[in-house]
Amino acid sequence: MNQQNIDVTLAIPTYNGATRLPTILDKILAQTGVEHLKWEIVIVDNNSSDNTKEVVESYQKNCDRNFSIRYFLETEQGVAFARLRAVREARGQLIAFLDDDNLPAPDWLAEAYKFGEEHPQAGSWGGQIHGDFEVKPPEEFKRIQAFLAIREHGPEPYIFDADNLRLPAGAALVVRKQAWCDHVPQRPALIGRLPGISVQGGDDYEALLHIHNAGWQIWYNPTMHTYHQIPHWRLEKDYLLTLARGYGLCTCQLRFIQSKNWQKPIIFVKTILGNLRRILEHTIKYRNNLDNDLIALFEIEFYWGSMISPFYYLKSYLSKVRTTNINHD
Repeated sequence: MNQQNIDVTLAIPTYNGATRLPTILDKILAQTGVEHLKWEIVIVDNNSSDNTKEVVESYQKNCDRNFSIRYFLETEQGVAFARLRAVREARGQLIAFLDDDNLPAPDWLAEAYKFGEEHPQAGSWGGQIHGDFEVKPPEEFKRIQAFLAIREHGPEPYIFDADNLRLPAGAALVVRKQAWCDHVPQRPALIGRLPGISVQGGDDYEALLHIHNAGWQIWYNPTMHTYHQIPHWRLEKDYLLTLARGYGLCTCQLRFIQSKNWQKPIIFVKTILGNLRRILEHTIKYRNNLDNDLIALFEIEFYWGSMISPFYYLKSYLSKVRTTNINHD
């Protein structure tokens, strides 16, 4: 089938996902209401060191459906690069992303396609993502659950406030391939969190901001349900504080994507002062119990990351300039 004949590409970026892929692939193969659709599955292996490829090959051999399961190896590390590869290889007019730990409801794909047909100005849309926890989350966890890609915003659809960085998660996200290819840069500025390389998050928001800036709408579709598997270690203190800092560090850079050059010095200063105020207010509010309140600690760590994000951006920018100058010499 050529691209014009395929309605939806269901794309799964994965890294060492051999134990997770069978569960999500079984969920995908059991999708309902898709008999009228022409679709495919694209799996992008982001340089795995386990037997991810062999797991995919077993499904390819045993799949007797009227769609294909296609496998690609992307050796450049980072989910941003895996998603870019998925877009390049996709033959569908819509690309429906699922992380390998994000399990779709039986009608997820059908509801995703239906919403796109009903909202032609939507360049991207995400749905409800529920937490599937291995252990009970801490008290007041709902205050920070969006940072773990859990999104439960009620039964009514609405357009996201992208200007204030209110956007859907990169998991369980649907985009129009045209909107992505026309407006998202081929090299991302934000590559996401990589051990020993980068703790900075925000890679899933970068592409959405470019699509939004081009005039496309970004929607919340409540009829799309997925379930994000949260293992116990993602609720531990060290992981959560690293996550908070990483998301904070991308704040200034994401705001710069939406701004004109003359606005950037203002954003630079406002980001520092605004988050300094939040840190002080939070510290005063929780001063008597801060050491024992993981959620408050998470929020303060996010504000710290956001406060220093202008300097983090400046350091990264100057490093790129020096590298460019050295290469030119």
